[in-house]
Amino acid sequence: MKKSKIDKTLPMPGMPHDDNGAPASGMASVSSGFNLANHFLIAMPSMQDPVFGGTVVYICEHNDNGVLGVVINKPTDMTMEVLFDRIDLKISDSLDPHVVSEPIMFGGPVQDDRGFVLHTPGARYSSSLTVTEQVAFTTSIDVLEAVAAGDGPERMMVSIGYSGWSPGQLEDEIGRNGWLTVGADPHVLFDLPVEERYNAAIKLLGIDPTMLALEAGHA
Repeated sequence: MKKSKIDKTLPMPGMPHDDNGAPASGMASVSSGFNLANHFLIAMPSMQDPVFGGTVVYICEHNDNGVLGVVINKPTDMTMEVLFDRIDLKISDSLDPHVVSEPIMFGGPVQDDRGFVLHTPGARYSSSLTVTEQVAFTTSIDVLEAVAAGDGPERMMVSIGYSGWSPGQLEDEIGRNGWLTVGADPHVLFDLPVEERYNAAIKLLGIDPTMLALEAGHA
């Protein structure tokens, strides 16, 4: 069985890196002035794409190199317990059983044999990007080592794979009405059940999800 893994440094489109391979800070400028970092992308109900149809994507980084995000509402059949076993991490007796049973999300089709973690900032990890004061994105295995030891972030979501767009690609998809965008809410990201996240993200726009689906059906 192929092991899932989180590398210490993962070069990713949309996220500039320093000389050590870690995500660089202070480089979020986009020439067009259109920056979707810390936003949700919400797939329009009419989207039939087998990967992104019905998804909500949290955007971690948007700059002149492209866009990096993580799908937050597409669970895999893998749990945290299975992931820990695959990467040979011993689970502490003090770890909350709820954490162990949490599903791993399908974060996107890029590097889908590797793990990525969205979490509340706090401890320092070797390869991590602070998106806001409430959300960080880590690609190094030390965050999972901390979780297994019972000393991980207060709130988190683990995914396998991520979603990436080349420069201008996402802007084009939005222009063709493939996506809705709205400022992200950490409550939706970390606290709501997976099955409630899509409708909750739409409601952040002040839109009734039922009416949106009806309009899409008549488009």
